[in-house]
Amino acid sequence: MLLLAVPSIWPYGYYQVLRWVVSLTGVINAHRAYKENLVGWSVIMIILAIIFNPISAVTFAKGTWVIIDVIAAILFLILSAKFRTN
Repeated sequence: MLLLAVPSIWPYGYYQVLRWVVSLTGVINAHRAYKENLVGWSVIMIILAIIFNPISAVTFAKGTWVIIDVIAAILFLILSAKFRTN
């Protein structure tokens, strides 16, 4: 979903759903990372959850969101690989 958000072709509702999904996934991954003693990753996931928080939205310019979306997608992929190896 994060990489699909890079082009500006989606209606605003897509980005609202994206915020909920990424924020919730960040919280779930933070909890799992903490349980697996990956405290640094837990902090990173909490930061992502805060950035994508749908209730008290953080606003950035579109170009900044593109960078954040790509970085967040990469971080989720790396953490997913770490979970598979633990």
